[in-house]
Amino acid sequence: MKKTVLIVLIATLFSGNFGYSQTKTELEKHYQAFYDQMRIQGDVDGVINALTHLNVLSPSKERMDTLAYIYANDNQHLQALNTIGIEKVDSDSDLAVQVKAISLKALNQPKRALEQFEILNVREPNAYLAYELADLKVQLGDNAGAMKNVEYGLANATDDMKYAFYERQQPYEVPLKAAFMHIKGLIQYNMDKNNIDQAIATIDQALQMDPNFNLASLSKQALTSRKDAPEEKK
Repeated sequence: MKKTVLIVLIATLFSGNFGYSQTKTELEKHYQAFYDQMRIQGDVDGVINALTHLNVLSPSKERMDTLAYIYANDNQHLQALNTIGIEKVDSDSDLAVQVKAISLKALNQPKRALEQFEILNVREPNAYLAYELADLKVQLGDNAGAMKNVEYGLANATDDMKYAFYERQQPYEVPLKAAFMHIKGLIQYNMDKNNIDQAIATIDQALQMDPNFNLASLSKQALTSRKDAPEEKK
C-alpha cells in the first residue's frame, strides 16, 4: 500500500513539473511571436512588454541590454538604468555601456556618465565620443582634459559628420566640426576669461561652418555682452 501511494505521488509530481515546463515553453513561444509582431508594427510599448515577459520566463543578459536600449531610445532613461544598473562594469557589452552613458547624461549625472563614455572610448575611440567626453569634462571643470578631446575630435571628424542639439523646441543638426569649434571657444574662455576675443573668434569659426548654429549664436551673444559690460559688472 505504501509503495502504491509513493508511486502515485512521484507520478503526480513528475506530471506537474512536465506540465509547468510545457506551459513555460508555450509562453516563451507566445511572447517571442508577440515581440516579433510588435516590432513589425513599431509598437514600442508592446516590444517592452514582450521583452519583459521573456526576461521573467527566461532571463538573458543580452535581452536585458536590448530592453534597456529600447527604454533609452524612447527617452525612458530611468527605466533603462533600473533595468541594467548604473555601475561601471568592465565586462558589460558595448550596448549596455552605451545605454548607461546616454541615460546618465540625460539624467544630469555627468560624473557617472563620463565613466561610461571613457569605457567606450577605450574600446573604440571616435570623434563622436570625443565630443561627449569634452562636453562632460567642461561640465565637471576639467577644461584641459576637454581641450585634448576637442583637438582629437577636430583631427578625426569628417565634413559629413553631424551632431544634434536640442536646446530649441525643434531639434537641429550642425557639422560635428562646428560643434567642436563652439565648445573649444567655451573652453578657451574658461581657461582665460581675460581673453574673450579669442573665444569669440573661435565661436565665429563655428558659425562660419553653420550660420544657423543657434547654440553658438547664443554663446557669442553672452560673451559679447560680457565683453561690452562695464568693468565693475564683469
